[in-house]
Amino acid sequence: MELEGVNILVVGTGISGISAVNLLISERANIILYDSKEGQGEAALREKLPKEFNGQIILGELPKEVMKTIELVVLSPGVPTDLDYINELRENGVPIWGEIELGYQFSKGKIVAITGTNGKTTTTTLVGEIMKTYFEDVFVVGNIGIPYTSMVKKTTKDSVTVAEMSSFQLETIHNFVPNVSAILNITPDHLDRHHTMEAYINAKANIMMNQGENETCVLNYEDKELRKIGELAKANILWFSSQRKLEKGIYLLNDNIIYKNDNSETTVCNIHDLKIFGRHNYENVMAAVGMSIAMGIPMSFIYKALVEFKGVEHRIEYVATKQGVQYYNDSKGTNPDASIQAVKAMRTKTLLIGGGYDKDSEYDEWIRAFDGKVKYLVLMGQTKEKIANTARKLGFHDIIMVESMKEAVEFCAIHANAGESVLLSPCCASWGMFKNYEERGNMFKEYVHALKD
Repeated sequence: MELEGVNILVVGTGISGISAVNLLISERANIILYDSKEGQGEAALREKLPKEFNGQIILGELPKEVMKTIELVVLSPGVPTDLDYINELRENGVPIWGEIELGYQFSKGKIVAITGTNGKTTTTTLVGEIMKTYFEDVFVVGNIGIPYTSMVKKTTKDSVTVAEMSSFQLETIHNFVPNVSAILNITPDHLDRHHTMEAYINAKANIMMNQGENETCVLNYEDKELRKIGELAKANILWFSSQRKLEKGIYLLNDNIIYKNDNSETTVCNIHDLKIFGRHNYENVMAAVGMSIAMGIPMSFIYKALVEFKGVEHRIEYVATKQGVQYYNDSKGTNPDASIQAVKAMRTKTLLIGGGYDKDSEYDEWIRAFDGKVKYLVLMGQTKEKIANTARKLGFHDIIMVESMKEAVEFCAIHANAGESVLLSPCCASWGMFKNYEERGNMFKEYVHALKD
């Protein structure tokens, strides 16, 4: 695509925005880097940019005279698409792209794209590992923390790009079309951004909107919203299920993950061969198997990657055993459904640490999932009173309020008995107390490791 001399507004000065700028510099575009927040200031921001950047930096209010010159907008994922100036530019016919769409315009080779409310990072990482067993050049990008635009210049006609995609990223695609896509599940999340469940579902469904009969979309048959989406799809649909035998697709039966097509039935692996556990993880594995089959990878290569895969950091991550108590870090459990899956995966009596930033979630189903397994609910952050009120309403009263992660870990260390577990699965975003879920999880691990053996 030819962008030389085009006036492009890049909105957002985080890693996605800076990466987009770097790509646009190589395409000799006229760049305006913009952030509505003054933040660190222009001088500090220029330190992040290459020396050859000769575009404008605007912080604060975007001048009307600048808006009149803009021919294309590239939004970072964290920027809402319904801001007044974005709406005005859109109404004036200016294309509004996301960083993913920009990257796609310059990407070569095949693309595998994954979304869903929960399990995206685990599945994306696993798919990347499977692809690496069979393809020489594999790039894992997107919401996993590596901007797509930072890798596209390295892609070739023979490479494979595996992309984790959030609903924020999927709001702003136009021509993006993956060879294989997957939607793992859809449960309420980010309603503070999308406002309605319908808008959130539509954003997730965008991953397959440009796919046709030559492409494949892998969907969870046990998700009623995905069954509706599957009925409207133009792509070839490959279903997976953890609860029933399918006529065609991937399913879980008697602890075996099985792939069935028109002609044969193949046992992919036994769940006891895997290093990750919990029904949600078996669903992630089935989705990864479906995508890998659609990419033409032989079953022997798939099996090898599955049994070697150890999971991802901050997702029911085993941390340590202290005084006979096992500690698990599920800081990536940032919404009720994710934390429900984590609680269900626990095999012992559990002290549960939760609470954080309020994304307008409801917590009833999370509390109901305790099912006699949770010994204490240790709460912190903005949502602690809201969660506590929900728990009491549902008859759960073993609630402890704390002000810090250190206090939470210390309480659990004192009150957990040998043979029990401590699980950090906050059910909420980290903002307000922590920069991100990684910092939250790392702090938990630091305090756990500091406990006496």
